Amino acid sequence: MKLLLDMNIPLCYLELLSAKGIDSVRWSDIGACDAEDTEIMDYARTNNYIILTCDLDFSAILSYTHERKPSIMQIRASVLHAQRAVELIAITLNKNAADLEKGAILSIDAKNARLRLLPL
Repeated sequence: MKLLLDMNIPLCYLELLSAKGIDSVRWSDIGACDAEDTEIMDYARTNNYIILTCDLDFSAILSYTHERKPSIMQIRASVLHAQRAVELIAITLNKNAADLEKGAILSIDAKNARLRLLPL
């Protein structure tokens, strides 16, 4: 499983995710910084990435379009420390791998994770 980090994810996540053995790339390394969310989603869908983000825009688009992909992992504001966030990402990514492969939105906060299967 590969993660595509949205522009709102700090750069330090790349190194921390790599240390956990999670293949990831930041959107700014492959696309325009001012790209529309739909362009990012198209890239993720075509190249089998899960989008890691802090905002709700991608989920809103999936709700509107009823698409099954790409899967989205949302880090909620309650997870402020990067090391702790990456630990939670690794745990929930592994635990929910099958559903994320099919298409899902996974919201992670400091206390738990919530999964919704796609389409919404």
